[in-house]
Amino acid sequence: MSISIDNLTKIYGQQKAVDQISFSIDAGEIVGFLGPNGAGKSTTMKILTGYIPATSGSVSVLGMDVAKKPLEVKKRIGYLPELNPLYTDMYITEYLKFNADICKIKNAKEAIERVIESTGLTPERNKKIGNLSKGYKQRVGLAQALLNDPDVLILDEPTSGLDPNQMTEIRRLILSLGKNKTILLSSHIMQEVEAMCNRVIIINKGKIVADDNVNRIKKTINKGNTVTVVKFRDSINRDVLLQKEGVTDIENVSDNTFKVTASSQVDLAEILFKFAIEQHTIILEQQEQAESLESVFQQLTKK
Repeated sequence: MSISIDNLTKIYGQQKAVDQISFSIDAGEIVGFLGPNGAGKSTTMKILTGYIPATSGSVSVLGMDVAKKPLEVKKRIGYLPELNPLYTDMYITEYLKFNADICKIKNAKEAIERVIESTGLTPERNKKIGNLSKGYKQRVGLAQALLNDPDVLILDEPTSGLDPNQMTEIRRLILSLGKNKTILLSSHIMQEVEAMCNRVIIINKGKIVADDNVNRIKKTINKGNTVTVVKFRDSINRDVLLQKEGVTDIENVSDNTFKVTASSQVDLAEILFKFAIEQHTIILEQQEQAESLESVFQQLTKK
């Protein structure tokens, strides 16, 4: 087990930022950690990395208790915080050498060359950090997190400020790193999470509201139903359609276009085909509608 959290709680004054959450992550998993602003994501990540202490509960990384062995844990973790702290008056290689010296990394020169190449910093390597674009500054933060070749990566908004091409490059890098590292990442870009993670943990108001495979969470939200958007050539009697076995809801989207919900136990496509014949019309368009991760996120966190 790479990460294990049990009944973790963090209280700031009168506010409970994290409320008795528990989850574990196996080696080699890339897990998305999602939640609205203020939900407790960054607080959890800071506790995981030993940056701040927990109020109660236990947190272990690679079998080591973070509270009891913080230095040993930090040697095995790479961390990119949400607000990427950089020394803007330093050059890229100078900054990475500074971090390598602090962490007492052996073969620092080779490590620096490795992370500069892997994060795509080579074209900008001789620039001062303050002269870089936001996207390249984010890459410098990621390079710093990879310097010690960590077993566990904690990435808080790793694609923040990147353009679409840069996002694709960083996504490829994260997927590549996930082959032999455990990665926990937070993001507000749901398409990125779906592309990189097959498991997501959603936190809302300090509590875990979902923790599962992305597709299973979507099915749970749909409650075992199939949703199809269908457009008929002519007007139809929606009440007759609603009486068909398995059909549970019909929503009028526009003229002659309906969003039909039915039990997944019935063949909705066949029902709609036969219904069109009964109504002396034809189906012009028909498409099964799958829940997006963004829609699932909104439903689980809007209340």
